[in-house]
Amino acid sequence: MAYLWTKTFHLLFVIAWMACVFYLPRILVNIAEAGDVAAVRERLQLMGLRLYKFGHTMFGLAFTLGLVLWLGHYFLPVALPNLVGGMKWIHAKLGLVMLLLMYYIGCGVMLKRTMQGAMLPSAKALRLLNELPVLLLVAVIYLVLAKPF
Repeated sequence: MAYLWTKTFHLLFVIAWMACVFYLPRILVNIAEAGDVAAVRERLQLMGLRLYKFGHTMFGLAFTLGLVLWLGHYFLPVALPNLVGGMKWIHAKLGLVMLLLMYYIGCGVMLKRTMQGAMLPSAKALRLLNELPVLLLVAVIYLVLAKPF
Protein backbone atom coordinates (compact mmCIF):
# COMPACT_ATOMS: atom_id res chain seq x y z
CA MET A 1 0.00 0.00 0.00
CA ALA A 2 2.86 2.41 0.82
CA TYR A 3 4.37 1.63 -2.57
CA LEU A 4 1.19 2.55 -4.46
CA TRP A 5 0.69 5.80 -2.55
CA THR A 6 4.32 6.77 -3.00
CA LYS A 7 4.16 6.03 -6.72
CA THR A 8 0.83 7.88 -7.07
CA PHE A 9 2.25 11.06 -5.55
CA HIS A 10 5.51 10.67 -7.47
CA LEU A 11 3.53 10.61 -10.72
CA LEU A 12 1.37 13.55 -9.61
CA PHE A 13 4.45 15.69 -8.96
CA VAL A 14 6.13 14.54 -12.18
CA ILE A 15 3.05 15.59 -14.16
CA ALA A 16 2.96 18.97 -12.40
CA TRP A 17 6.68 19.50 -13.09
CA MET A 18 6.34 18.50 -16.74
CA ALA A 19 3.53 21.03 -17.12
CA CYS A 20 6.04 23.66 -15.96
CA VAL A 21 8.71 22.27 -18.29
CA PHE A 22 6.33 22.64 -21.22
CA TYR A 23 4.86 26.02 -20.27
CA LEU A 24 7.94 27.99 -19.19
CA PRO A 25 9.44 28.06 -22.72
CA ARG A 26 6.03 29.13 -24.01
CA ILE A 27 6.16 32.11 -21.67
CA LEU A 28 9.62 32.88 -23.08
CA VAL A 29 8.13 32.84 -26.60
CA ASN A 30 5.46 35.29 -25.45
CA ILE A 31 8.09 37.55 -23.87
CA ALA A 32 10.07 37.51 -27.13
CA GLU A 33 6.94 38.44 -29.06
CA ALA A 34 5.91 41.17 -26.59
CA GLY A 35 8.58 43.45 -28.01
CA ASP A 36 8.91 46.76 -26.19
CA VAL A 37 5.54 46.64 -24.42
CA ALA A 38 6.89 46.90 -20.87
CA ALA A 39 3.66 46.07 -19.02
CA VAL A 40 3.18 42.85 -20.98
CA ARG A 41 6.83 41.83 -20.58
CA GLU A 42 6.76 42.48 -16.83
CA ARG A 43 3.54 40.47 -16.38
CA LEU A 44 4.95 37.55 -18.38
CA GLN A 45 8.24 37.69 -16.50
CA LEU A 46 6.39 37.58 -13.17
CA MET A 47 4.28 34.67 -14.38
CA GLY A 48 7.42 32.89 -15.59
CA LEU A 49 9.25 33.43 -12.32
CA ARG A 50 6.34 32.08 -10.27
CA LEU A 51 6.02 29.09 -12.59
CA TYR A 52 9.77 28.46 -12.41
CA LYS A 53 9.73 28.43 -8.60
CA PHE A 54 6.63 26.20 -8.54
CA GLY A 55 8.33 23.83 -10.97
CA HIS A 56 11.37 23.53 -8.75
CA THR A 57 9.14 22.58 -5.83
CA MET A 58 7.34 19.98 -7.94
CA PHE A 59 10.65 18.57 -9.18
CA GLY A 60 11.98 18.35 -5.62
CA LEU A 61 8.93 16.43 -4.44
CA ALA A 62 8.94 14.14 -7.49
CA PHE A 63 12.67 13.52 -7.12
CA THR A 64 12.39 12.74 -3.41
CA LEU A 65 9.56 10.29 -3.94
CA GLY A 66 11.42 8.79 -6.89
CA LEU A 67 14.40 8.15 -4.64
CA VAL A 68 12.10 6.48 -2.12
CA LEU A 69 10.71 4.23 -4.86
CA TRP A 70 14.19 3.44 -6.16
CA LEU A 71 16.08 2.96 -2.90
CA GLY A 72 13.32 2.56 -0.29
CA HIS A 73 13.69 -1.22 -0.23
CA TYR A 74 16.93 -0.75 1.71
CA PHE A 75 14.98 0.80 4.59
CA LEU A 76 11.46 -0.64 4.26
CA PRO A 77 11.78 -3.87 2.25
CA VAL A 78 8.22 -5.05 2.93
CA ALA A 79 6.47 -1.75 2.16
CA LEU A 80 8.72 -0.66 -0.73
CA PRO A 81 9.85 -3.65 -2.81
CA ASN A 82 12.90 -3.51 -5.08
CA LEU A 83 11.28 -3.43 -8.50
CA VAL A 84 14.24 -2.11 -10.48
CA GLY A 85 17.06 -4.24 -9.10
CA GLY A 86 19.48 -5.31 -11.82
CA MET A 87 17.68 -3.31 -14.49
CA LYS A 88 19.79 -0.81 -16.41
CA TRP A 89 16.90 1.16 -17.91
CA ILE A 90 16.56 3.13 -14.66
CA HIS A 91 20.00 4.67 -15.24
CA ALA A 92 19.05 5.77 -18.75
CA LYS A 93 15.78 7.20 -17.43
CA LEU A 94 17.56 9.14 -14.69
CA GLY A 95 20.02 10.48 -17.24
CA LEU A 96 17.16 11.76 -19.39
CA VAL A 97 15.48 13.29 -16.33
CA MET A 98 18.72 15.11 -15.57
CA LEU A 99 18.74 16.44 -19.15
CA LEU A 100 15.17 17.65 -18.64
CA LEU A 101 16.22 19.33 -15.40
CA MET A 102 19.16 21.05 -17.12
CA TYR A 103 16.78 22.20 -19.87
CA TYR A 104 14.38 23.59 -17.26
CA ILE A 105 17.17 25.39 -15.41
CA GLY A 106 18.41 26.79 -18.75
CA CYS A 107 14.95 28.20 -19.43
CA GLY A 108 14.97 29.73 -15.94
CA VAL A 109 18.34 31.33 -16.65
CA MET A 110 16.97 32.84 -19.87
CA LEU A 111 13.95 34.15 -17.97
CA LYS A 112 16.08 35.75 -15.26
CA ARG A 113 18.35 37.33 -17.86
CA THR A 114 15.35 38.91 -19.58
CA MET A 115 14.40 40.39 -16.23
CA GLN A 116 17.82 42.08 -16.24
CA GLY A 117 17.30 43.43 -19.74
CA ALA A 118 18.98 40.73 -21.83
CA MET A 119 17.56 39.74 -25.21
CA LEU A 120 16.02 36.36 -25.88
CA PRO A 121 16.60 34.22 -28.95
CA SER A 122 13.97 34.69 -31.65
CA ALA A 123 10.44 33.44 -31.04
CA LYS A 124 10.99 30.85 -33.79
CA ALA A 125 14.14 29.52 -32.10
CA LEU A 126 12.32 29.38 -28.77
CA ARG A 127 9.46 27.46 -30.39
CA LEU A 128 11.94 24.91 -31.71
CA LEU A 129 13.59 24.69 -28.31
CA ASN A 130 10.14 24.08 -26.84
CA GLU A 131 9.93 20.75 -28.71
CA LEU A 132 13.00 19.22 -27.05
CA PRO A 133 11.32 18.18 -23.77
CA VAL A 134 8.60 16.37 -25.68
CA LEU A 135 11.19 14.11 -27.29
CA LEU A 136 12.95 13.52 -23.99
CA LEU A 137 9.67 12.74 -22.24
CA VAL A 138 8.71 10.21 -24.92
CA ALA A 139 12.02 8.45 -24.32
CA VAL A 140 11.48 8.48 -20.54
CA ILE A 141 7.98 7.05 -20.88
CA TYR A 142 9.22 4.35 -23.25
CA LEU A 143 11.97 3.33 -20.85
CA VAL A 144 9.57 3.15 -17.91
CA LEU A 145 6.96 1.12 -19.78
CA ALA A 146 9.15 -1.18 -21.90
CA LYS A 147 12.08 -1.61 -19.50
CA PRO A 148 14.15 -2.63 -22.54
CA PHE A 149 17.35 -3.49 -20.69
